[in-house]
Amino acid sequence: MNTSGDPAQIGPEGCRGTMSAEEDARWLRWVTQQFKTIAGEDGEISLQEFKSALHVKESFFAERFFALFDSDRSGTITLQELQEALALLIHGSPMDKLKFLFQVYDIDGSGSIDPDELRTVLQSCLRESAISLPDEKLDQLTLALFESADTDGNGAITFEELRDELQRFPGVMENLTISAASWLMAPAPHPRRHRPRQLTRAYWHNHRSQLFCLAAYAGLHVLLFALAAGAHRHLGASVMVAKGCGQCLNFDCSFIAVLMLRRCLTWLRATWLAQVLPLDQNIQFHQLMGYVVVGLSLVHTVAHIVNFALQAQAEASPFQFWELLLTTRPGIGWVHGSASPTGVALLLLLLLMFICSSSCVRRSGHFEVFYWTHLSYLLVWLLLIFHGPNFWKWLLVPGILFFLEKAIGLAVSRMAAVCIMEVNLLPSKVTHLLIKRPPFFHYRPGDYLYLNIPTIARYEWHPFTISSAPEQKDTIWLHIRSQGQWTNRLYESFKVSDPLGCGSKRLSRSVTMRKSQRLSKGSRILLENHQFCNIKCYIDGPYGTPTRRIFASEHAVLIGAGIGITPFASILQSIMYRHQKRKHTCPNCQHSWIKGVQDNMKLQKVDFIWINRDQRSFEWFVSLLTKLEMDQAQETQHDRFLELHMYMTSALGKNDMKAIGLQMALDLLANKEKKDSITGLQTRTQPGRPDWSKVFQKVAAEKKGKVQVFFCGSPALAKVLKGHCEKFSFRFFQENF
Repeated sequence: MNTSGDPAQIGPEGCRGTMSAEEDARWLRWVTQQFKTIAGEDGEISLQEFKSALHVKESFFAERFFALFDSDRSGTITLQELQEALALLIHGSPMDKLKFLFQVYDIDGSGSIDPDELRTVLQSCLRESAISLPDEKLDQLTLALFESADTDGNGAITFEELRDELQRFPGVMENLTISAASWLMAPAPHPRRHRPRQLTRAYWHNHRSQLFCLAAYAGLHVLLFALAAGAHRHLGASVMVAKGCGQCLNFDCSFIAVLMLRRCLTWLRATWLAQVLPLDQNIQFHQLMGYVVVGLSLVHTVAHIVNFALQAQAEASPFQFWELLLTTRPGIGWVHGSASPTGVALLLLLLLMFICSSSCVRRSGHFEVFYWTHLSYLLVWLLLIFHGPNFWKWLLVPGILFFLEKAIGLAVSRMAAVCIMEVNLLPSKVTHLLIKRPPFFHYRPGDYLYLNIPTIARYEWHPFTISSAPEQKDTIWLHIRSQGQWTNRLYESFKVSDPLGCGSKRLSRSVTMRKSQRLSKGSRILLENHQFCNIKCYIDGPYGTPTRRIFASEHAVLIGAGIGITPFASILQSIMYRHQKRKHTCPNCQHSWIKGVQDNMKLQKVDFIWINRDQRSFEWFVSLLTKLEMDQAQETQHDRFLELHMYMTSALGKNDMKAIGLQMALDLLANKEKKDSITGLQTRTQPGRPDWSKVFQKVAAEKKGKVQVFFCGSPALAKVLKGHCEKFSFRFFQENF
């Protein structure tokens, strides 16, 4: 994300042909100032300064742009040369830009592009887009584009042939621009403050249960506060405030545990209450209640301090202020006058839990700090029982439910240990575990479990989404990305040659390694990252998630960002399994059709969108996606039940001059080989990020029934998607990530 002073905030396409005379003059003044800053005293920019200013990954394009900008061939660029070049690239016609593109490709300046020049350009495009392909594939891409453009077959591409080839690809000529000039765009005006969303019909449709519960929660607090404050009005304002906050804290500190009863919540998801209560937001409500507890505790403490100060100043008071605040001598409280010291201890514990629960602690590789400090809730409850005379009454039912759930979970998980049978180390430090499935472990697609591996950390339990389908009877799959201390230790423990617990398969691994010596290099790497194990572990679960609603949808849109695909991996496998059960084939004519709706699955269409930063991340589930494509190979494009959409954000888009040739070559080769060169799937990998407006417009136009969008990924992208869903009146469900 660009900062407010980053000149790349306004793209060239946003300025092309739309700048007024005043804006043009302002932009020119800004460019002149930036040029003087970069050029220094000599008033000219060298090649090295130009490369540094462009921040390009691949120096080929910087060198080509510099050579073309340097019109007098002096080896440096003057301000006038730079202004003329940028005026052409930003405000010029598509034909002017096309001529510049041709000059970039024509490395030797001969007036035509030969195959070797085209290969050099495409190779640089691949590096710029962080795409790694073997030399044979690069040759195929080069020949595919060259043979398509060289219409007269003379072994060279002329300007006219390149122009005609570009015109065959819709939208390329209209969007032809150059990202290399974006560094010279004036900084955007200071962004306006985010306006709160209006309570539109779509917003109410998506948030009615949350809004209703928030209103009920606020109303209950007002009622509790008023009743407690009114009962102590004869003791003064400070006592009224303290007692009112204390009564609210009695409810909050007991009910906050109910929001984390995962087994109860999973059971409730299967009932009609799932349509009324915001069960999917239990963690958000838990966090909100935590903030409320800290806030009320501070107000409660300040009110008591004021009251103690007033008492200490009274002539008839036998106690000093510090005695009222820190000792049991005044006899305040129902257990040996311990209200004051326990109150101080409670406030310190709550502040410690609050600080260690912040996202900067949990997501910065210090999850264990959050985990262990959060266990102090047991001490908090104990102190609250001594602190307030009525708290035990509020805690009785929630506490019994909480400890019953914990006891059942501990008993079930420890009753029979399971084992990790196989491990695959995948790109981007992802660990794929295959765990032997217990006989009575029944789960639904998208569910998650808690995992404990004593060899990694004896007392730590961590939640992970199950990535295998329930129909897979023998094993449970987990895909775990290394993002913290525990997950990093897990990955590193399997990188060593013989991790703890894998020795029982040493002979099998030895045979496997001898076989791998006769395989290709790529196959050997695969086998080195695959290990057979027998490591004891414990699992607790399964627990339900918002994705359980998918099978009650008519048109489901599944959006996964990075490792956020894990819940959808299980769902996609299960969906295709159920879809195949609904499909019937005539034994005589081989005609196939869908007969009725079985197993309560209303799904008519599924769109799966996977967004990855780099190419290697697609390897996590490429075999699964390939199988899903093969299952639908016999169906027409219109009748396909599942549609895949792949996006690679590191790849330069089709409207970037540096990537036009590469994207054209990838399209041509994909049409020829019927598969994508980046992933090997039939689905073409799209460069850059999705245009969400177009994506949702296409979904709405298909009219396959009510649309529900399910997302797993970063909170920032979730906000964007939620806004689009409200615009199109789609239901939006977010997996806690």
